[in-house]
This record gives sequence, C-alpha cells and structure tokens, in this order.
Amino acid sequence: MGLSMIFYMLIYSFRLIFTSHTPASAFALRRSWLRYMGKPILNLSVSVEGSCANEPALYVCNHRSFADPLAILPYLDAYVIAKAEVASYPVINKGAELTGVLYVKREDSQSRNEVRNLMVKTIQSGYNVLVFPEGTVSFHSYTMPFRAGSFIEAAKAGIPVVPMAIEFKDKRDLWLVPNFISQYLASYAKWKTEAKVAFGPILRDSDGEKLRAAAEAWSNAKMKEMREGWSNVDFAELDQKQPYSQALQKKATEV
Repeated sequence: MGLSMIFYMLIYSFRLIFTSHTPASAFALRRSWLRYMGKPILNLSVSVEGSCANEPALYVCNHRSFADPLAILPYLDAYVIAKAEVASYPVINKGAELTGVLYVKREDSQSRNEVRNLMVKTIQSGYNVLVFPEGTVSFHSYTMPFRAGSFIEAAKAGIPVVPMAIEFKDKRDLWLVPNFISQYLASYAKWKTEAKVAFGPILRDSDGEKLRAAAEAWSNAKMKEMREGWSNVDFAELDQKQPYSQALQKKATEV
C-alpha cells in the first residue's frame, strides 16, 4: 500500500509542473487513490448511509481505527484533524500533508486552541473539516465522551455540525493492539474488511455544549442501530475493559 501512495504522489508532483496545487486537486488525488488503490488493496467494503451537507461544515465522528479515514474520505472532501503522532508514520504522513491534515498535540492546550482557530478559518474559507472528538480510539459499544472544544468554537462562529458514525464488522478491525504495525497486520491479514459509515443531520446551536451532547447522542444511537444483526463483535466483553467513569474524569481535564 505504501508503494501505491508513493506512486500517486510522484505522479501528482509531476502534474504540479503544469498545474497549481489546490485543495480541490488534493482532494481529487485522495479520492482517486482510495478508490483505485487503498480500498481494493485492503479489500475494504463500505456501506454508506446519507451524504455530506451542501455547505461547509464541521464533521464529527466516533473513532474505531486508523482505517476510519480510509472508509470515510472517499465520500467526504475534508481536512482531517489528526494527532501529531501521525506525522511520524512513514509515507502516510506525506500523503496526509499533501491531501489535507491539521495536526494537533492532544496533551498541549495551546496546540488544541491553535488547531480550533485554524478549523474555524478553514470552514469559513469554504472547506469541510473532519474531527474525531473522542480524542482517541474507542472499542466500547458507546463513544468516549466527546470533547467540547470544537463544538464551542463551531457554536461561536455559527458553523453547522454534522455528526457521523462508523462501525466495523470484525473485532480485529478495532484498535486493540497498541503498536501501529501489529494492528495493521491484525486488521488486514484477513480476507475482507467490512465497514458502515453514516452521515447524520445538520446541527446548529449557539450553545456548544448542546451541540456536543446532540452529536454524541446521535452517534451513539446510530452506532447501535448499525451493529444490529450485522456486527460480530462482543461488546459486552469489551465494555468491561475500561470503566466509562475514567473517560469522564479525563474529559473534565481536557476541554
């Protein structure tokens, strides 16, 4: 997969001799690679419900795996807010930087404030932004508490928020292995990866906390609906691994 990304980036770099690099061309590059290389190589099958809004918006989604963007971004042109650690992933980092990423140091309050300001400017400039407001991957039947920061800024700026939900059919697709390479091998050693992605309603409110609560509630309800009669993951077992109260305590210190 890495070689295919390098190939696409080289072709795109050659094209830049004759054309300009724009967000539109970068998004087109990403969609093309995902459609013709990424998804076929990984044998990733995605069922999609709904579609993106017809105006720039903040998209918020639960976070299951490093593969979430691979499942979502063929259907959504957006800058992705990603943890700063992604900048250290070989090849993936260059592809992300080329096609639209906003890095944030999750434990640094200044970095979080800076990326929120950039998020607002990006959306006001006419582009979508995708954020995973849990701040980390979750393997529970419910989301981790959504952090309020992005919602507060969206409310202040009058930016619409679109909640999303993603689920994978197989337990091996959940990020249960700390090491990236080990998790990659665990996820894609099997023949096929199946995922579901859903776009929710446009939410608007001048109260950021209400936006946050509404988006989190919609995502949780949709995740449960998506799993029924389809998922083979035993969430009853996984829900015992980390008490929800720990996540609530963490949320209280990281807005």
